[in-house]
Amino acid sequence: MLQTSDLVDCASRLRVGMGTIIAISAEAGSARRALSGIEAAFAVIARVEGLMHPTRPGSDLLAIRQSALGRPVAIHGWTWDVLSLSLRLNQASMGAFDPCLPGAAGRLPDLEFAAPHFVIPHVPLHLDLGGIAKGYAVDRALIALRAAGCRGALVNAGGDLGVFGDRNHAVVIRNRGAADRAIELKNAALATSEVCSAARPAEHFGYYHGVTRRKIRTGHVSVSAPSAAIADALTKCLLAGRGETHAALLASFGARLLACEFTP
Repeated sequence: MLQTSDLVDCASRLRVGMGTIIAISAEAGSARRALSGIEAAFAVIARVEGLMHPTRPGSDLLAIRQSALGRPVAIHGWTWDVLSLSLRLNQASMGAFDPCLPGAAGRLPDLEFAAPHFVIPHVPLHLDLGGIAKGYAVDRALIALRAAGCRGALVNAGGDLGVFGDRNHAVVIRNRGAADRAIELKNAALATSEVCSAARPAEHFGYYHGVTRRKIRTGHVSVSAPSAAIADALTKCLLAGRGETHAALLASFGARLLACEFTP
């Protein structure tokens, strides 16, 4: 769908990616430039999905999973970025965020970050970045849209959303146990995570066991943050971590809690 005004052209597209429906809209000086930016954004989302799929041949995570212990594994710079951020979140949340599945003994601190873009597993690791990679894909898509010359854009990937530009975007946060909440988002990101969501891709377990290997609480959380990757991951931290640490954790990443509901 294209809409044209005297000052800016807008374009929007929907596609399936990363196990969800992705919606991208862009504003630019011409419809051609807006559409070019949208195509570039979809391309980088597909690239993130290929690099960070937990089991797909050719993914960095499968390479780590299958590598010999103590041997360096070369990974893409984007995967390095996400794993490095995951380690920061792991440390800040006191282990609540740990994207290592219980099928192997290893946890994130068992992965050594060697020379840039090389990691060394010291214990068998089954990594699943389903709790942060989609947010990172949204961030990379926004970067691609900016690079294509778009003046503003919105990327919505099934609960992970990021925007940039001069205008405010009205976003409605759905609350099952309370009234829906409308917020305005500008040059920021928002993520909502819901435990046991029927929309979750089957290959992504979508939970984190943390220091005690416990499942996260049933419920949903919405967080806004400077980047979609941070917002996405922090929703998992809040679902898995102790409530008394939430305020400090959010503050340390410049984020804020928008909505939460836990099932006893």
